[in-house]
Amino acid sequence: MKKVIVLGSLNMDLSINSDYMPKKGETINGYDFLINPGGKGGNQAVAAAKLGADTRMIANVGNDIFGQEILNKLKEYGVCTDDISISKFDSTGVAVIICCDHDNRIILGNGANHTLTFSMVKERLDAIAEEGDIFLTQLENDFQVVDASIRYAKKKGLYTILNPAPARVLEEDLYNYLDLIVVNQSECQLLTGIYPNDDESCIKGLQAFENRGAKAIITLGAHGSITQMEDTPVFVDSRKVETVDTTGAGDSYIGALCACLAKDMPVKEALEFSTKVAAITVTRRGAQVSIPYTEEVESYFKEEKTHE
Repeated sequence: MKKVIVLGSLNMDLSINSDYMPKKGETINGYDFLINPGGKGGNQAVAAAKLGADTRMIANVGNDIFGQEILNKLKEYGVCTDDISISKFDSTGVAVIICCDHDNRIILGNGANHTLTFSMVKERLDAIAEEGDIFLTQLENDFQVVDASIRYAKKKGLYTILNPAPARVLEEDLYNYLDLIVVNQSECQLLTGIYPNDDESCIKGLQAFENRGAKAIITLGAHGSITQMEDTPVFVDSRKVETVDTTGAGDSYIGALCACLAKDMPVKEALEFSTKVAAITVTRRGAQVSIPYTEEVESYFKEEKTHE
């Protein structure tokens, strides 16, 4: 089976619920405070590992309590941490998350995530990557490092996947080094000028990415996800569940997708499975802790089918 190599961020998530978002200068009472390892890279790696993929993580944490706890949890979830650096000079990244009305707002403190260098990434890829492995990354690390790493991974024969979040405009020629880009609706709009909210606009968005050289998957929140295979749209509807916390939902979907691709699962089947993983994730609080294992996915939807 192919390896899933994740270059990305590792944060300690500090989340709290509130009845409404505080106004400027306002202090309000919150509840259900939770400290939980996160970061888009870490979340996606955990999802891939929990779902059976041989998952390696290239990242950087601080030499502090948060960094050690993150490493311990990644190991517990099955992610290989041998390629994670520990900075002597930078603190571990943090994410402050306010959860309100089944949605969230996040403030990032980049810390050691932004002192990971391309030379560090290149060294680890040279040591562990094999042709055909899956290389997954996002945009919570320094952009120049991510950009250079994608190009290098592609040249080494890896299957390159980008989740461009937090969203930003990309260099046009970078698309030539991407096999797949996974975007949500707002990211699609920023990168293509097209907001995908119906069949026609979704197809136009997918085609805009293909015209630049990359296949795309667009996630549509509660409305599912869509891609295109040989000019034919492939749509997978969302699964209806009771939402508790949306933190990590998109990351669980992408990590699950990588685990499926590592097993050479057909695309539509991979999207359907990833949708199930994301659905279970939003029924639980937290990021990595909320992501299900394969057995949980099979059990949850087997029971759902029994009750239909």
